[in-house]
Amino acid sequence: MTQVQFNLNLESLTGKINHSNLDEITKAAIVLVFNEIMKKEQDDYLRASSYERIESRVDYRNGYYERELILSSGKITLKVPRTRSGEFSPSLFERYSRVEQSLVLSMMEMVIQGVSTRKVTHIVEQLCGQNVSKSFVSSMTEKLDPIVRKWSTRQLNAIYYPYVSVDAMYIKVREHQKVVSKAVYIAQGFTNRNKKEIIGFMVSHQESYEAWKEFLQSLKQRGLASPKLMISDAHQGLKKAISTVFIGTPWQRCTVHFKRNLFSELPKKGMEIEKAIIKDIFNSLDAEMAREKLEKFLVTYKENRKLQKTLTKLEEGFEDAIQFLNEPIKWQRHIRSTNSLERLNQEIRRREKVIRIFPNDNSAFRLIGALLIELDERKSQKNILS
Repeated sequence: MTQVQFNLNLESLTGKINHSNLDEITKAAIVLVFNEIMKKEQDDYLRASSYERIESRVDYRNGYYERELILSSGKITLKVPRTRSGEFSPSLFERYSRVEQSLVLSMMEMVIQGVSTRKVTHIVEQLCGQNVSKSFVSSMTEKLDPIVRKWSTRQLNAIYYPYVSVDAMYIKVREHQKVVSKAVYIAQGFTNRNKKEIIGFMVSHQESYEAWKEFLQSLKQRGLASPKLMISDAHQGLKKAISTVFIGTPWQRCTVHFKRNLFSELPKKGMEIEKAIIKDIFNSLDAEMAREKLEKFLVTYKENRKLQKTLTKLEEGFEDAIQFLNEPIKWQRHIRSTNSLERLNQEIRRREKVIRIFPNDNSAFRLIGALLIELDERKSQKNILS
């Protein structure tokens, strides 16, 4: 393994810590590490250290040039070592995050298609030089796309996922010279080993029964066995698709979305007590307790005209929203809503804002897939019930 030693300028680092935010400190540390790694790789390539005169030397140092790199924490500037022959190339820029590669690649595609902003063009020029050719983009695509495709089509039959939550978010994609809205479908499974995994995603047209059915069938074809519970919001097409593809699997309505719908029907003011009671219903220890609290609430407020729409909605959607109470207590807070998927959506949205409009479906699939792989790798190290 390559050993890298650092000569730290403590005064400089102390100044950065005292006068910078955490992001700047992180970037400064990354710059330090990356620069040292590239210098070590140059030593290995030359087969000689600085000022070392030996027969095994294959080339000579020729200073540095600056190159910017886009990372999750922002843009950093690195000092890249050169050799006289120009043949040395550090591996860093080939190895950096799949997410960063896909982000840059999406920007390049925008430049080639003539739809980039000045900001995007500048970033691409800084990263890749003045000329961004289609062949260069193709070469990057060939390296990254197979990774995302392989991950997104992997078999799921080796692990049983008793609980699966699904959700969709919207992005903008350029298609036939127009900007259209596309849905990103994501599924997350909870394993018997107390882990959660992203088990599938798809970029398609707006939410519909047909699109949801296609997505769920793709999961089933990859080996997903019928879960004990499917969790989602109350999209009618999704509900129908779940009952069609996974016959007999109960559906858990996201309690967070359900309560929002209920509260939207309440008067704007003076409803704090009523809201607290509704929340308490879903905090019950078991389904029977929840039903008892519901009955008491309905009887207490049955004559209140201002609450009639809320009472009707609550009664109609109640059983679908308390399915999680039939499962072991240790799982209940994890499967009562799609909150964990909402957080994934926020991560995707944070990256998607950089591009705003994807140049095509493949670009969206690549960036979102690379980000989900990275997030999934992080989650795989955590026990959600610990």
